[in-house]
Amino acid sequence: MKVAITSIGNSLESKLDQRFGRCGFFIIYDTETKGMEFIPNPNKDAQEGAGPASVQLVASRNVQKIISGEFGIKIKSLLDSLKIQMIVFKEPEKTIQEIINMLNN
Repeated sequence: MKVAITSIGNSLESKLDQRFGRCGFFIIYDTETKGMEFIPNPNKDAQEGAGPASVQLVASRNVQKIISGEFGIKIKSLLDSLKIQMIVFKEPEKTIQEIINMLNN
């Protein structure tokens, strides 16, 4: 299963980004192959529509879950329609590596 994780940077030591649509990077992690891809978020500085555009970006990578600190109000119905699960994670001090370790356990 592919999981998108919002990150402030592009390394495993980076912290979780609390913002979904305007996060710095998306880490796409495959729980089966353990492969990962770091994708800079082209929508982070968008004037408007960053959330829906970010949904399209991660959906194009066939993710089934997204882990972030918070999601905008317009995002829930969009993710529901795409059958992508939102996981709100309120521990901003966690690193991407720690979150991946939790996914693997």
